[in-house]
Amino acid sequence: MQHFFVKEIQESNSEVLDKADIEPVLLTKESQKSYVIMSVENYEKLMDRLTLLEDLILGQQAQVALSNSQMVGTEKFMAELKRLAALDNDSL
Repeated sequence: MQHFFVKEIQESNSEVLDKADIEPVLLTKESQKSYVIMSVENYEKLMDRLTLLEDLILGQQAQVALSNSQMVGTEKFMAELKRLAALDNDSL
């Protein structure tokens, strides 16, 4: 990643912006990283990649939660409901 000082942007916008078309450009102010300039195309790719990674993580978390679930399966649940209903019917 290339570095430019904020003053350089003010003096030569075109060079910095041309470089930002190719790759992100880091701007430094008083020796501190302050800004990143990048093309919209690169920004959109970055955001798409971030969204994909977030979706993958959420999917993995859902799979782990499902595999660690202590919930009774549907068949056992329905059998238990029928057993309880039979007990209620017997007490009437």
